[in-house]
Amino acid sequence: MAKQFDRLWRLACEAPEPAGDIADASAADISKETLMKTLRTFRRREMVRIALRDICGWAVLEQTLADLTDLADTAIAAALRLLQRQQVALWGQPCDAAGQPIRLVVLGLGKLGAGELNFSSDVDLMFAYPAEGHTQGGARGTTDAASFFTRLCRDLIQVLGAVTEDGFVFRVDARLRPFGEAGPLVMSFERLEDYYQAQGREWERYALIKARVAAGDATAGRRLLDRLKPFVFRRYLDYGAFDSLRDMKNRISLEVRSKGLQDNIKLGSGGIREIEFFGQMFQLIRGGVTPELQIRPIRQVLAILAQKRLIPDPVARELDAAYVFLRFVENRVQQWADRQVHLLPSEPMARLRLAAAMGFEGWASFSRQLDHHRAHVRTHFSALLAPAQAHTPLDPEKEMSKQLTALWQGVLEPGKADALLTHLGFSSAQEVIQQITALKQDRTLRDMSQVGRERLNRLIPMIVQAAASSAQPDQTLQRLFHLIRSIQQRTSYLALLVENPSILKHVVHLAGASPWIADFLSRHPVLLDELLDPRTLYRPPDRKMLAEELTQRLTRIAGDDLEYQMEALRVYKQVNVLRVAASDMTSVLPLMKVSDHLSDIAEVILDQVVHLCFDQLAAKHGWPACSVGNGRCERGFVVIAYGKLGGLELGYGSDLDLVFLHAAEAGQTSNPNRPLDNAQFFSRLGQRVLHMLTTPTGAGIVYDADMRLPPSGASGMLV
Repeated sequence: MAKQFDRLWRLACEAPEPAGDIADASAADISKETLMKTLRTFRRREMVRIALRDICGWAVLEQTLADLTDLADTAIAAALRLLQRQQVALWGQPCDAAGQPIRLVVLGLGKLGAGELNFSSDVDLMFAYPAEGHTQGGARGTTDAASFFTRLCRDLIQVLGAVTEDGFVFRVDARLRPFGEAGPLVMSFERLEDYYQAQGREWERYALIKARVAAGDATAGRRLLDRLKPFVFRRYLDYGAFDSLRDMKNRISLEVRSKGLQDNIKLGSGGIREIEFFGQMFQLIRGGVTPELQIRPIRQVLAILAQKRLIPDPVARELDAAYVFLRFVENRVQQWADRQVHLLPSEPMARLRLAAAMGFEGWASFSRQLDHHRAHVRTHFSALLAPAQAHTPLDPEKEMSKQLTALWQGVLEPGKADALLTHLGFSSAQEVIQQITALKQDRTLRDMSQVGRERLNRLIPMIVQAAASSAQPDQTLQRLFHLIRSIQQRTSYLALLVENPSILKHVVHLAGASPWIADFLSRHPVLLDELLDPRTLYRPPDRKMLAEELTQRLTRIAGDDLEYQMEALRVYKQVNVLRVAASDMTSVLPLMKVSDHLSDIAEVILDQVVHLCFDQLAAKHGWPACSVGNGRCERGFVVIAYGKLGGLELGYGSDLDLVFLHAAEAGQTSNPNRPLDNAQFFSRLGQRVLHMLTTPTGAGIVYDADMRLPPSGASGMLV
């Protein structure tokens, strides 16, 4: 007994060596049965080592979860290497139409994908291969790539998951693939991408958030994930995901009630799944416009949400603390019998054992701490997914809401409609009814999807009631209906307003104060998201903060992605102009400071655009030689502002009057392979700068630029 304990103690003190015995076994010419035995022996040894370190407190939670994930990755990769070699011997190497070898990609999803595996997790796997093709022939002849990889995947699942006298390695769940169990076990990249584009559902986006390459062709796997990213992370604020996520949660809640899972620390109320839902909902909605959220570990997601002020710091801390506590509980429950259980024990001795393993004197003190954490999770999660009308209604009187709905649907008697609108404060009930009728008969409304129509049906009564609370209800409603016409085909914006009455409140306030802001929001509905946080909406950043914000936005984008850079510049300008306008119209910002802020925005953009364009040209052609007076200068390009920008008097719709000057010496740029005349370098630089600023995109332009002031005006040289 002492020897056994001593051996286990030494094992717990050892550093993990997951690539040792396993790598040797998978490289050797051994049978599938021998591989299965080797993997199971290795798994038992590593599980004991990881569990001892966890129980003794020698490893923090992240290290324990990472070690378990590394163990799974190593086992999957080792099994795949041997099985791939055996399949190639039978059928030959699969190749694409160009004769290039193609290899399997194994994606890890769920806890495996996030690097958060627990002690008795299934491993959620999805299989794919880069292209269709055929094998080159082996002992059994040739076959197509799909058949080859299907055999390989079946063997892999069997090697990992089959229960033998030595146990199992990891249970494999491959049901998250397209069409689930009814679908093919493995698909080509093209078929996979086509499926998600045509038939992908919200829960599949949810599942793919944590996807990563666990084994196989890592380069091809990363390429696949890049191709799937637009499906997972939409390039707009996808508030339409609320309804789908709410349905998913309701199904889980129903399962909890019907199966008596209240004591389930994973699926039960206030459990691990709710924390994951909390974070992943933000990822689905905002991940496309906030790339920092395109990460997998839930604790990092919560930290980013707090950092970006998307949730209060106390909420992030409470959810993080609850997650750590619940994952430790999950570990202790599963370490006892190596079973995939999440239910709290009911037997007195088992309860005492769990409490002691968690560091508590007894079940009562442990249970109090558990209830404390689960109550926090339950509160934050319930508030997040509650229907908007359930917790922040615009009108507390249900009867009023019913009448407004009937008015929109055209079933309210004319006399009652007039009386209702007059009671709400509209000066011309008939004109309001005409506006509502015109909106209902709008041609684009007839083409709306069923989901969009349902959201609009919920939103219009809210808008009428909100407009009634403004100083000028009739004009405000007219401006709001103009906004609705501009966004009604983009139903995620309708969902944004339905799900966030605070945003609707700000929209009404700003639209009522300024027709210009109402029109600005109609032309740039992406700005609706800015209304979420009044701390930034009514507090325009200073020059330094403006520069930092734009730098952060541009550093997220690949240096050669011109389209995305141009989009980011336009959104940045619109966001900050809205902040100035909102502060201006609400008298938060003194009138004399408005033009200062607008000029700062323009100058920060010009500075970044010039540097961006210069660096892109220099990367291709090298640097130009420049000098001023008797000294050399580094970039030798300057933008002179005339007119309103020159006088720091820029208005909301002002053009930029600019002159470009350069200090190029005679000669060529420094790249000998692609040299360019120095003066021509700066001419192209000026053209690029203007292109970045003035070319219309889906988000409009940054600024119109007037270059007619240089010598000879429009007919003269640009730089």
